Amino acid sequence: MFEALSGKLSGVFDGLAKRGALSEADVMEAMREVRLAMLDADVALPVVKDFVNKVKERAVGHEVLESISPGQAVAKIVNDALIDALGGAGVVPLNLNAIPPVPVLMVGLQGSGKTTTSGKLALRLATRERKKVLLASLDTQRPAAQLQLAQLAQQAGVTSLPIIAGQTPVEIAQRALDVGRREGYDVVILDTAGRLSIDEALMEEVRQIRDVTHPAETLLVVDAMTGQDAVNTAKAFNEAVGVTGVVMTRMDGDARGGAALSMKAITGAPIKLTGSGEKLDALDEFHPERVAGRILGLGDIAGLVEKAADTLDHEEGERLAQRMMAGKFDLDDYASQIRQINKLGSISGILGMLPGMGKVKEALGDKDLDTSVLKKHLAIIGSMTRGERRAPGIIKASRKKRIAAGSGTTVQDVNKLLKQFDMMSTMMKRFNKLGVKGLMRQGMSALMPKGMGGGPPGGPGGSPFR
Repeated sequence: MFEALSGKLSGVFDGLAKRGALSEADVMEAMREVRLAMLDADVALPVVKDFVNKVKERAVGHEVLESISPGQAVAKIVNDALIDALGGAGVVPLNLNAIPPVPVLMVGLQGSGKTTTSGKLALRLATRERKKVLLASLDTQRPAAQLQLAQLAQQAGVTSLPIIAGQTPVEIAQRALDVGRREGYDVVILDTAGRLSIDEALMEEVRQIRDVTHPAETLLVVDAMTGQDAVNTAKAFNEAVGVTGVVMTRMDGDARGGAALSMKAITGAPIKLTGSGEKLDALDEFHPERVAGRILGLGDIAGLVEKAADTLDHEEGERLAQRMMAGKFDLDDYASQIRQINKLGSISGILGMLPGMGKVKEALGDKDLDTSVLKKHLAIIGSMTRGERRAPGIIKASRKKRIAAGSGTTVQDVNKLLKQFDMMSTMMKRFNKLGVKGLMRQGMSALMPKGMGGGPPGGPGGSPFR
C-alpha cells in the first residue's frame, strides 16, 4: 500500500547519506522532496504542512547537522514524525469498559466494508477476548443486508439478532440492547446503514441511533483505497456523530496510503483496527510504529512473528522438521509445507514485512513473486496415489501422463516437480548425514548435488572450507 511513498522517502535518505555533513539547505531540499512525496501519496495538505514543519524543527539543529550519519539521523526524525502523525506509538485498544451489554456502533459509507468488518470484529472479540457477542443489522435500506450479517454471524460462531420485517433502525437497536441485557451478552455490535455519499438523512439516522444506544465505541469504517474521499468521509461523520476510533479496510490494496496518515489529524480519533482481505480473521490491531517502519523500509518483524504464531500449525511444523531430520520427507510432507506457506498470505506481503526488502521486491518484479507454481505443485501432488506420494521413484512415463491429465498440467510440469523434490530430498539426506558440525565445517555447498558444489571438501566443486 505504501510502496510509492516508501520508495520516494528511501531515495531522499539515500541522497542525504551521500552528502556527509548536512547544511540547513540540504535539510530544506530534503523536506521539499518529502513534502512532494506525501502530497503524491494523497496525504491531506494540513497534515503534510504540520509533518514537514515538525521534521524541520527537529532536523535543523546542531545535533543532526554535525552527525556522523546525517541521512540516518533525518530518517529517525522522519520515523518519529510518522509515528506521531499515525497516532503515537502503541495500540489504542477498544474501549469496552462499560456495563454489559457494551454497545459498539459501526458507521460509514456503503461499500466501505462495514458489514464484513462487523463480522470480523465479532469473531475477534469472541475468540480472543472470550466475549459473548450479539450482531445486529440496522440496515433496512440495502437489500439482503440483514441476511448478509446473519450469515457472517453464523460463520463467526456468534449470535445475530432475529430479523423482524418493518422495524425502523432505532427500533432494531433498542430491541438488540434489550435482548443483550436479558440474555447476558457482553457486547452488542450495531451495524448501521450506509449511503453512496454523505447526506443529512444518513447523519440524522445515525444520530438517533447514537442517542438511543449511547455506544461505548463509535467505529468509523473507511476504505483505504478511496484516498482523500476517506478523509472527507471521516471529517463529516466526526462532526455529525463523533467518532471514537477508525477501522481502515483494504489495507492490503495498492492505494497510496495518504488516508491512513491523515486520519488521526483530521478526526482526532485513532486508527484502532485494520482489515486486509475478505476472510473473517483478517482484522488486526493498528501499530503506528510498525506502519511507520514499513513506510521507511525498516520492516515489521514483530508483526511477521505474530502473524506466524497466529496462523501456522506448530505441531505440524514440528512433525515436518522431525521427518526432514530423519530423511523421511515425502511428497505429502512437501504439500503440507506449501499449505503452511500459503497460510501466511502472499509472498509479496511477507517480503514487505522484512527490513530492506522494498528494494529487493522492486528488483525482482511481480513475475518472480508469482506463487502459482506452488498451487500447481499442490494440484499435481493431489492427482497422485498414496503410494506415488510416498515413493516418487515409481512414477514413470505412463503415471506421469495420468497425473498431468488429472491435475490439468503437463508432463513437463510433473517432471519439474519431481526433479525439484529429488534435489530437496538429496539435500536433506546430506544434512542428516553431515549434522550441524559437519555443515559448519564444510559449508552450505556440501548440501548441493554434485556439479553444484557438492563434491568432496576442497575437491572439484567442493567447499574450500574444512
